[in-house]
Amino acid sequence: MKNLHLLLPLIIIAATTVDSSSSSPTVCIIGSGIAGSSVAHFLRTYSTSASTITTIRIFERHNIIGGRTAAVTLSNETFEAGASILHPKNYHALNYAKYLNLSIRNPPSSESDSSFGIWNGRDFTFKTLSINSNFSFLQRIVSLANEVLIFFRYGLSLFRMNSFVDSTVNYFLRYYEGFESRPVFASVEDMLRWSGLYNLTRRTLYEELIDAHLSRRLIEELVTVVTRINYGQSVSISGLAGAVSLAGCGSGLWSVEGGNRQMAAGLIGHSDVELHLNEEVESVSFIKQTYHLNTTKGKSYQCGITVVATPLDEVKIQFHPGISIPERKLQHTYTTFVRGVINPGYFGLGSVSEVPQLVGTVENPDVPFSSISVLKQHKEDDMSYKVFSRKPLDDALLDRIFSVRNETVKIDWGAYPHYHAPEVFAPFILDGHHLYYVNAFENAASTIETSAVAAENIARLILSRLNGQEPVDPVNLKSFGDNASDVHADL
Repeated sequence: MKNLHLLLPLIIIAATTVDSSSSSPTVCIIGSGIAGSSVAHFLRTYSTSASTITTIRIFERHNIIGGRTAAVTLSNETFEAGASILHPKNYHALNYAKYLNLSIRNPPSSESDSSFGIWNGRDFTFKTLSINSNFSFLQRIVSLANEVLIFFRYGLSLFRMNSFVDSTVNYFLRYYEGFESRPVFASVEDMLRWSGLYNLTRRTLYEELIDAHLSRRLIEELVTVVTRINYGQSVSISGLAGAVSLAGCGSGLWSVEGGNRQMAAGLIGHSDVELHLNEEVESVSFIKQTYHLNTTKGKSYQCGITVVATPLDEVKIQFHPGISIPERKLQHTYTTFVRGVINPGYFGLGSVSEVPQLVGTVENPDVPFSSISVLKQHKEDDMSYKVFSRKPLDDALLDRIFSVRNETVKIDWGAYPHYHAPEVFAPFILDGHHLYYVNAFENAASTIETSAVAAENIARLILSRLNGQEPVDPVNLKSFGDNASDVHADL
């Protein structure tokens, strides 16, 4: 209830047509996730008297805001079902949380130090120590012992892996530089080349890590566990997607208290947006310099600018005239939430306490899941779990993995692109006029923050083209900071 005020400014529109003058065009955004809400936010933030946007409409085919930032209720408790964690250097998301007065949740020490094991389908190839004690000094001793165990197994490759991730993050930080040094990008390729990240999309993560002198054991075990958890795929994904995935297992990770979906809802609520929930866009037709959007409610809307902020891979929007984008498949992740007790016998163990709180897996077709993690321990014999898998898990299999299942919730996510190298990117501008595609950037990496970074560029691209096809004058734009250090200090 405390965040209900974020949704109060939202207005559901009943009008079917709107005038779209060239001096003050209506912007229609398809999708209310973090990409669509960020476009609306940055258009409002960066608009000037020379490039005023009067009306912004957002169309959402579902009855709730947030896209792939969603939550699930299990036994009256809410857990993240979609994008769940953010990196400490995700500066747009941090700014959103600050701007919207949202509370940040950091993993408690018991969660960050939880036991971990790598399962190969037969046994645990690696497992950390665990202790059931409230004494902090004992927990610290066990944590130090685990660090020693991990180092003895993977050696100096751990430092090389961290160096690879840090280098990639530093390149990504260029997207927060001030407008004086950061241009507006008309294509994903230009955006990646400018930051120094493009070459990482040309080769696989495996190739990049071998060249970085990581051991095959580390790649085939620890790195594979991470990519299977974060992207549901192996180390054959592109180097950039892999580096982003590895960055998601570092320290300082955070989320929004009460659900990350509040960021999208809050941005929309503060951006003077006309919101159309449960209204799917069926077709977009460009007629006489105006986009005509027809929806499932039998209504038609006229827009001077249209932004597609949802993956086009599995939606059925008809474009007239047609558009051409590279064929791409989404990687479906099946998320199963279970309230109950895991079966230690499934893993060849004698007690529940012996089963790691996070079970990761290697690439083995005989392993039916990517990971199993404890979300919350209610009692010694009562826990909430999250299971990731590439295929649906039937009840018979779940009954082998869990000795008790009091409640089960299953979700099928078209979560992110199926990555492969070299990546081919769709254009940001789909038709040469004012039809934009934010999710073209997802073939580089798919996260809350990469969606926000791409959305900011799309907003700047729209405004620069409205001002005569030239990049937006940085002097006339409001920003969170005039340069990267200002942005960081503002946090």
